Amino acid sequence: MTIRILPAVGDPDSARSLATLLSQLPDAEPALPVTDSTALLDTLARLAGESLEELPEVVLVHERIGPVPALELIREVAMRFPVVGVVLITHDPSPGLFSAAMDAGARGLVGLPLGYEELAARVQTAASWSLGVRPHLTQGPEAYSGPGGTVVTVTGAKGGVGTTLTAVQLALAARASGRSVALLDLDLQAGDVASYLDVQFRRSIVDLAGIPDINPRVLQDAVFTHPTGLGLLLAPGEGERGEDVTDRVARQAVSALRNRYEVVVVDCGTQMSSANAAAIEMADQAVLLVTPDVVAVRAAKRMVRMWDRLQIRKAEETVVVVNRHTRNTEIQPPLIERITGTKVAKTAVPSNFKELQSAVDAGRMQDLDSRSTVKQALWGLAGELGLVQVQQRPAKSSRLTGDRGSIGFGRRRPRGDEGSVTLEFAGMAPVIFAVIAILWQCVLYGYTYSIAGNAADEGARAGAVAAVRGADPAAACEQAARANLPSAWQDSFTAGCAQEGDLYKANISVDVPLFFPGFDAGWSVDGEGGAVMEG
Repeated sequence: MTIRILPAVGDPDSARSLATLLSQLPDAEPALPVTDSTALLDTLARLAGESLEELPEVVLVHERIGPVPALELIREVAMRFPVVGVVLITHDPSPGLFSAAMDAGARGLVGLPLGYEELAARVQTAASWSLGVRPHLTQGPEAYSGPGGTVVTVTGAKGGVGTTLTAVQLALAARASGRSVALLDLDLQAGDVASYLDVQFRRSIVDLAGIPDINPRVLQDAVFTHPTGLGLLLAPGEGERGEDVTDRVARQAVSALRNRYEVVVVDCGTQMSSANAAAIEMADQAVLLVTPDVVAVRAAKRMVRMWDRLQIRKAEETVVVVNRHTRNTEIQPPLIERITGTKVAKTAVPSNFKELQSAVDAGRMQDLDSRSTVKQALWGLAGELGLVQVQQRPAKSSRLTGDRGSIGFGRRRPRGDEGSVTLEFAGMAPVIFAVIAILWQCVLYGYTYSIAGNAADEGARAGAVAAVRGADPAAACEQAARANLPSAWQDSFTAGCAQEGDLYKANISVDVPLFFPGFDAGWSVDGEGGAVMEG
């Protein structure tokens, strides 16, 4: 039996020492060490996405791994990848730490300095346990389904940029596509998710603060199931209680929600705390909301730099969304992208608060009109972030379907509006055709007037020349006028040619067609021309 081992060691010296011992273990297949918690979770998620059989049997976690503390990292791995046996490597193999490691989900503990016999025994035990549980966790209706749901955090560059509104609409869009969705309010001092969705519920994330291990039963008691189908884990009603929510609580809550729901949207507010910092670090996508003004863009730049200094999130891994966007503002998305060094979402949310005011005042954001341009933009953003479940249709364009309608990615319009749009177009069609017909008739009228004037000028010149040469001036005038008219107009004109003093004049009358040449409308235009008699 080959044992696949993935070490997670941040210290280079410890990594080399561990790699040397692992290379001596029989039937062991050690991978190259990963250097931090983020790399470990990303590697496991990638392997699980390919196949559960690709996951290693054993993960070795060094106590100095970062930025996530070792015990919290073990808990995260155990919850997201329960078929993996985790072993902690530590300088303090005391009974207290052993008990804490077992509570977090570890399958063993190895003391430093490393010894071959102890390491081999712990690896063998963890591998045997992993191989034993895999058949039970990968078969049947409750089969383990991979790395868990998608976590998206929404953070505001500053107050008042629309963070909660965006988080709520992203969650509603994902739910409308048929996915199971949780909305976590980590704006611990001023969370308004409950107000936006007309919810009165006495439990909040604070109720999880004193629980060492947040299991599904405990989580179920704290989550409110909204009529829309969203699972809501709310912020405390008393802002001062938000201090009880530590990064440990946030990590456990996000991990528990991730394992229960396909999509987890986290409203992180605008104030950084250890709790929402932990959520942003764990997120698959971190959205930073900004408005197109100097103050907000500066705040976004400060926020991105702080995340980078704290090793929470790199700038290039952050998605900036521009809210209240207008085309005539000087600050456009490309400029924001250059200033912040982030990736700016293709979808910009338009500035139109009037559409939102009634839903915001009523506290029923779920009832926002589907024709709202703000809602369409935010639901389009949900599609861009990959929060929606796309169903293939015979048509080339993909759409989202759900209990509330669908979203076409081409125009990002909910399906419920398609009928009304068709009716509106049908009602406007006669008016549109009438306007086009009038404009076309005006073009024909002007064109006929132009050719009549040109024919009169040519006829007058021909008549003047014919009179000097002794020919019939009237016949020459009429013939020249006819020759200078388009064929479709030659049968519908009359010519009056005569000499007046030193001038030879031509008066040409041409009929104006109705829509197409050959159809007589009963209208005519006159063109006059004159030429000086010579000789």
